[in-house]
Amino acid sequence: MSRPSSTGPSASKPCSKPPPPQQSQHAPSPAAPPAAATISAAGPGSSAVPAAAPVISGPGGGGGAGPVSPQHHELTSLFECPVCFDYVLPPILQCQAGHLVCNQCRQKLSCCPTCRGALTPSIRNLAMEKVASAVLFPCKYATTGCSLTLHHTEKPEHEDICEYRPYSCPCPGASCKWQGSLEAVMSHLMHAHKSITTLQGEDIVFLATDINLPGAVDWVMMQSCFGHHFMLVLEKQEKYEGHQQFFAIVLLIGTRKQAENFAYRLELNGNRRRLTWEATPRSIHDGVAAAIMNSDCLVFDTAIAHLFADNGNLGINVTISTCCP
Repeated sequence: MSRPSSTGPSASKPCSKPPPPQQSQHAPSPAAPPAAATISAAGPGSSAVPAAAPVISGPGGGGGAGPVSPQHHELTSLFECPVCFDYVLPPILQCQAGHLVCNQCRQKLSCCPTCRGALTPSIRNLAMEKVASAVLFPCKYATTGCSLTLHHTEKPEHEDICEYRPYSCPCPGASCKWQGSLEAVMSHLMHAHKSITTLQGEDIVFLATDINLPGAVDWVMMQSCFGHHFMLVLEKQEKYEGHQQFFAIVLLIGTRKQAENFAYRLELNGNRRRLTWEATPRSIHDGVAAAIMNSDCLVFDTAIAHLFADNGNLGINVTISTCCP
């Protein structure tokens, strides 16, 4: 089922700070009242990208680091694919003249890119496979700063989580395919997802409206404090048939190492009840999906949401703090 999307500022309930009665309802600190933002929902059929409103909808252990010798570089260059310039790794196949091409590129080719000879029948190069098993290959993101060299069996797994790989747009539920450097993430969000609400301060109220909307829904906003930006996500989905659940999490617009310097607390408060979750924020490199899959976030069902909601609006107190070294 597709996710209908929100309209941001043009939604029927535009993003705004809730009036004082709403703030006091969420029990902010009297000495320093937390900022608050209302994240509104729109009905199905809107085509806007989810941003400030709801959308209906490690490295391998065997590698090494350090400078690569010219001899090692010369050896690994023998494995370069002539099409994509990545490495040809086992199983290694060759054309009838002995030229190599990686398996991913080979599937797209009708002839050898070097000699234009036939690629069929497939010929296995066992000698090059043995050499490849004795060589450590650089990470594909070496040009952007990764210094690891890895056995070919560890290379794909490491590259999936490498800190130097491009960052994807962190907006959940969006069809945005943007990728870029960490330094460019906030610029992308401000230009491509302008309707995201951003609040300043380490203690704020995240007020998500229309939580009773049908289907899968994402509410997203930003929090800025301690010189960093954090993305707050509340997602509703039907994780089990007929059973809807809410998942709330905080992501750092930063690396995993930077995220370890912070902690966050999410708190539902009202009607003489309190539900609290405390954890270390995840890096946007990890994303929301992995946290939801492992329930490594604040999880509650619709019945609990209704205990804390007020006329279909749910306020979540969000507090970011720094961790002692």
